[in-house]
Amino acid sequence: MAAATSGPKIDPALHVEHKPAWIKVRLPNNPVFFSTKALISDLRLHTVCESAQCPNRWECWSQGTATFMLAGDRCTRACGFCAVSTAKPFALEEDEPGRVAEAVRRMKLRHVVLTAVARDDLPDGGAEHFARTIRAIRAADPGIIIEVLTPDFHARERDLRAVLAAEPEIFNHNLETVERLTPQVRSRAKYRTSLEVLRLAKTIRPESVTKSGLMLGLGETEPELFQAMDDLREAGVQVLTLGQYLRPTPAHLPVVAYIAPETFALYGDIARQKGFEYVASGPLVRSSYHAADFHPVQPR
Repeated sequence: MAAATSGPKIDPALHVEHKPAWIKVRLPNNPVFFSTKALISDLRLHTVCESAQCPNRWECWSQGTATFMLAGDRCTRACGFCAVSTAKPFALEEDEPGRVAEAVRRMKLRHVVLTAVARDDLPDGGAEHFARTIRAIRAADPGIIIEVLTPDFHARERDLRAVLAAEPEIFNHNLETVERLTPQVRSRAKYRTSLEVLRLAKTIRPESVTKSGLMLGLGETEPELFQAMDDLREAGVQVLTLGQYLRPTPAHLPVVAYIAPETFALYGDIARQKGFEYVASGPLVRSSYHAADFHPVQPR
């Protein structure tokens, strides 16, 4: 089994210039895509689909689904992989939870994903804003499945409790990469902190499914990847996503390797053997891609 390219650090000289044939993005040709875009604009909402330049936004929006990004589009961190702008954030918009709930109602969603920029400028990191949005959506549609993809809140238990008290069905926090590469890939984030966030989430609310994701192609080795899987399982994580890192701009970290689809399939099988209940593994897989394909079995 061939290992991904490895090294003591992410060396720009190792980056791959050309995308392989399997990295393809279908351009929008569905009117639902444009109506979804218009709705999001009308309600003055942010989506990770646009802010993070997700390669699947054409497909997801054409299906009438979106991942809402709370607390603005300015992040207090500057991760080497992320296309979201790093800048001093604006104040929270008090009516944003209601606007998100209205979008969910209009789009007739059955599964909604809520994420947010890191808000280290706020005492609670935006935790209560997450909770208010969950409650607003639940008031509009008591039967909807709500998934949150949160920042790490520096693993503060009180903030995690605030989010989980609103009873999301799925709690997602991405590990993003292997331990060795974390300092270069995730500014101000720590590998062990993220594992603690996931462990605490499962301890605080066992009913919530826990989920995490990893990007491949940054220079990780297979033993490091498999160790990260083991670490996630030890933290109680049930759902795993594996996707190809794609460089958003020349200012971001380079792609060290493009992982072939058959290798992603193999890694998915290995993850299932390690005990993950559901695994999505492929070049264009992202945390919220086809999120509704996994159905939590636990009652709320």
